[in-house]
Amino acid sequence: MLSLDELRRAVPLLEARLRGHRVQAASQPDAATLVLSTWGHADGEGVKHHLVLSCRAGCARVGLVPREPAKLETPPAFTQYLRAHVMNAEIGGFRLIGDDRQLAMRLRSREGDCDLLLAIFGRKSNIVLLDDGGVVITAMRPLAETRPELSPGSVWTSPESRPPTSGGDRFATASDDRYLFEIERHYASEVEQDEHHRLHLALERSLRKERKTLERKLEKIARSLADAERAVSLERSGELLKSVLPRVKKGDLEVAATDFTTGESVVIPLDPMLTPSENLERIFKRYHKAVRGLTKAGAQHAEVRSACGAVEALEDELRGVADDAAALEAFSARAPVAKLLKKYEPKEAAAASRSSGSTEVKLGKRMVPLRLMPRRYRTGDGLEIWVGRNDAGNDFLTTRLAVGNDLFFHLDGAPGSHVILRTGGKQDPPSDSVLDACELAVHFSKAKNATRADVHVVPIKNVKKPKGAKAGLVMVHGGKTVHLRRMQTRLDRILAARVEE
Repeated sequence: MLSLDELRRAVPLLEARLRGHRVQAASQPDAATLVLSTWGHADGEGVKHHLVLSCRAGCARVGLVPREPAKLETPPAFTQYLRAHVMNAEIGGFRLIGDDRQLAMRLRSREGDCDLLLAIFGRKSNIVLLDDGGVVITAMRPLAETRPELSPGSVWTSPESRPPTSGGDRFATASDDRYLFEIERHYASEVEQDEHHRLHLALERSLRKERKTLERKLEKIARSLADAERAVSLERSGELLKSVLPRVKKGDLEVAATDFTTGESVVIPLDPMLTPSENLERIFKRYHKAVRGLTKAGAQHAEVRSACGAVEALEDELRGVADDAAALEAFSARAPVAKLLKKYEPKEAAAASRSSGSTEVKLGKRMVPLRLMPRRYRTGDGLEIWVGRNDAGNDFLTTRLAVGNDLFFHLDGAPGSHVILRTGGKQDPPSDSVLDACELAVHFSKAKNATRADVHVVPIKNVKKPKGAKAGLVMVHGGKTVHLRRMQTRLDRILAARVEE
């Protein structure tokens, strides 16, 4: 979650960018995040922004995103209230309450002034709407979970606790123009990892529960098989009773018969209320029922045993994709897995469905899924550099988006994002653009703090993905190595030239 120092820097930046704008839309991408789309003017031109306020545990923050994220199909009550009462409200400014991690955004609507308050209190963070007198109108999370001493209609008060520490600024190197975007970019990655972890745990639980259910079914079927096998011996009793039937009278409790195969004397229990023929018929009915039960249980045993084996195979497969977000999403979307997830973890199934949705944006002439959209930067020569965001994004960028004479950049000896210089068809792109791409390849790698680095540069036609290789893994041949001496000024310039999607 944001520190007090980070909020102190964010307030004047929010003031400069959003004060005087009007709220045009409100949506929730999840239960703890609010996105307000605003419209206003800057330098005489209309400007749209998407403000993110989140009270998600561990990730509470305020930031900006370049485009509105996918939203819940049915807006929660909090968003519905905002849509009904603060749409087209003017943003009157931002402030911190009591120099604490409580960010208030003043909204001026036709119904009067109010404050939308982001209260960052760890696991008890919340977003609360207050009237002009500071009275609680409604909250995103139940107040009983975050501030049980308060309720709608009571005056908002700061919690009694020690003053928060400043906490430092993790985004101090970001420019003012990029600061709010960098906050959201950082937390979006954390949220993605958290959701990946939650999905993995949900899949583990679902498969384990299904396997346990099938194992219990197998135990029940095994008991049925044992009972049926014991009942099959009734055929012998029926045949022996048939041989002594003339000696049996109604009212007899049992009769002894000699098994001529073994010479053994066998006692056959009888129902005294039935006639001898009815007793014989009863024994054979029970025998035929046992045979049918044995046949049915045998078929069920094979079917359930097969299903149990299939679940065990899925558990093995899950262990193999646990660390790959894209592969895990694809695994969870498979029909049998999605069915089990919906059965045992319906909330996580809905979240997985949203995260693997088909929301796309246009990039050049192609439609690209949002989660695979690369970061984009423009060089001083007017060329674009595209950077993969994750393993799946690296794959998509390198194998689907890069074409023609585009160049592939990757740091030798350290994992990192795939970087593509879009050459626009040029076979010999400007050296400054090549060095810009090298800087980004190092910056978005595990060796980002290195002062020198060797960057491999190769035409995209020389980059191949081996069949069956994990996401993000490619093979290259040819090309050249650039021995890069890092320049902070170059890195700052190209990072500042990011193209807003």
